[in-house]
Amino acid sequence: MKQSIKIIIAATALASWSGVSQAADKIVVGNLVDFTGRTAVVGKVYGQAKIDAMAYINANGGINGKQIEALTLDYSYEVPRAIAAYKKWKNEVVAIQGWGTGDTEAMVSFVAKDEIPYYSASYSAHLTDPTGKGPETKKPAPYNYFYGPSYSDGVRALIQWAADDAKARGIDKPKYVHMGDNHPYPNAPMKAGEEYAKELGFEVLPSIQYSLKPGDFKAQCLSLKNSGANFAFLANTSGSNISLLKSCDTVGVDVQFMANIWGYDENVLKAAGESANGVVWVMGAAKWGDDVPGMKLVEEISKMSDPDLDEYRAVHYLRGVCSVYFMKEAMEIADEMDGGINGPNIKQAMYEKKDWVPAGLEGVCLPATWNAEDHRGVMDVFVYRGSAKGGEGEIPALISSGSIGMEQVFTAKLPRKPEWLGW
Repeated sequence: MKQSIKIIIAATALASWSGVSQAADKIVVGNLVDFTGRTAVVGKVYGQAKIDAMAYINANGGINGKQIEALTLDYSYEVPRAIAAYKKWKNEVVAIQGWGTGDTEAMVSFVAKDEIPYYSASYSAHLTDPTGKGPETKKPAPYNYFYGPSYSDGVRALIQWAADDAKARGIDKPKYVHMGDNHPYPNAPMKAGEEYAKELGFEVLPSIQYSLKPGDFKAQCLSLKNSGANFAFLANTSGSNISLLKSCDTVGVDVQFMANIWGYDENVLKAAGESANGVVWVMGAAKWGDDVPGMKLVEEISKMSDPDLDEYRAVHYLRGVCSVYFMKEAMEIADEMDGGINGPNIKQAMYEKKDWVPAGLEGVCLPATWNAEDHRGVMDVFVYRGSAKGGEGEIPALISSGSIGMEQVFTAKLPRKPEWLGW
């Protein structure tokens, strides 16, 4: 039987935050998850990974013998609830494992002022400039971190791939369109993608809006069909994209779809079937079952909620594990500093390593480097293509039979251009 998830809504005061370490045996971490909101399809996967990873750390010695006290809240992807939780937590946590773009961006100044490292599942490039010196930075984000390529760098990688694909197909002036909800998350990489597409010779079409909430998107698909677009970037999460792909298949759209890191996965391949065939998207870690050294640790972590390893873990689970383990190792470094495990020390610890892969996760997490001037941790972007032939059954069986699959088709090694920092 799977271990139930304990949701802790109210924080328990273990220590007051004043830049000093907490009770000797406890490290309090806030943990925002979306299990019931608009992004729950991927939120459940990533959130479970965070819960499992922190539980596994505690069961295997903690942070130099100290236990993580995880304050987990399902905030249903509602920004006001996230802010309310932060206000309750800020005097007792030393770090936060966050989730969405709207709430993470809303609290950038809060966490900077309170000196609380914030590890988000939002990869918005707006969170990558710690000093505020970028030409289009909205506000400095010195205490914000995420593991993986930014949404903006992800779409730049997809556009590089698309430029090569257009050339191979003899399309002289390919047409590009951004699709997504009018919301901070899908909007985050829109300008970066459109500007880069223009730079690479694409004609950029007016964006097409569709909801983060799954629905009937035939009208949007007809607009896409009539636009003549060759490449469409889907900026929403996978639940919404399943509906979009099915709707577009129904009305006969012929376009190369591209999706961001949260917009496509094994569940899309299963649920959308042949409608999901051929989509290319951004990957940020290994996939479940890959023959890499770190998969053994991921499987042990997975057993915390699935002792018999019956559960197939979609790609987002592995990134959730990576996020927690970067935080873990930063805390271990901070523990050796004057003052111990506190916000400023964790922040400093994030800059101690280059091409950093957490111990035991070799081949799972991509090497990452953060520094005090630049929080773009990962600049190598892997582009994968999905294949779907239809069929019934669970994901492992569909993969084994070849009914669904995913393969790497491109790697973009993006430069750390100063003009791209913060957007």
